[in-house]
Amino acid sequence: MPEPSILILCGRSARHIYLANSLCVGTNVVGIVHEAGSHWTAKKVRTLLRPGNLLRKAWRWLRDRRRYAGNPEAKFYFGDRPALLDRPELVTLVPHINHPDVSVLADRLQPDIIAVFGTSLLKGDLLTKGRLGILNLHGGLSPEYRGADCTFWALYNGEPEKIGCTLHFIDAGIDTGKLIAHVCPEVREGDDELTLFWRAVQDSAEVYVETIGKLGRGENLGVAQGSKGRLYQVKDRGLKHEQRLAAKLNDGLLRGLDLPRRVIWFQQ
Repeated sequence: MPEPSILILCGRSARHIYLANSLCVGTNVVGIVHEAGSHWTAKKVRTLLRPGNLLRKAWRWLRDRRRYAGNPEAKFYFGDRPALLDRPELVTLVPHINHPDVSVLADRLQPDIIAVFGTSLLKGDLLTKGRLGILNLHGGLSPEYRGADCTFWALYNGEPEKIGCTLHFIDAGIDTGKLIAHVCPEVREGDDELTLFWRAVQDSAEVYVETIGKLGRGENLGVAQGSKGRLYQVKDRGLKHEQRLAAKLNDGLLRGLDLPRRVIWFQQ
């Protein structure tokens, strides 16, 4: 059976580039679409300018300026090397992932699998592409942790054993498609939210490559999610939640913890 062809749809942060490079090494990647996130509509502007939304956006911007000072994410994945794609000649840049150019590219390349990580929600015609399906890497354990900031919320809820990523098929919902694998990283005393999230993505890159190999061999992956779980939104996380988690970590939330890396496959 020929090796399946892969079209990657992803963001442009260091973690997205790391995963794209892992897929380029381990699979037959024929194209990479980068979502620039530069698409503004009148509706988006009106939503942003609402007083509460504008304040939350400003606070998150200031918080992330502090958290990402010195580019720690790039250093985590690439060390002293620049965070660059290994196959830049394959890249198509679009303002948003549902731009018509993405469907046109998919029709031209006819990928067997579309591999997604770190984009906005796929909609419309794009959901019909990919002969073997569309896969997504979500930064939480679905269905219990869907949506945004799932590593944060697992820590906040006192459930470090539920930190991890989910590989799943994409459907029209938000992280609701059939489950392929849960990937839980090592969790150790002294870890923080960002380190745990980045480690989970790093481990998941290997599992992503393995998943594509399994699908290429005709293995029947994918089990329906048994419940809706909980959907966390960006707006749910505020300063008071940040302060409470900081206090919990200072009080020893991860003290003495040494959880091993775990991969759980969902196979029919």
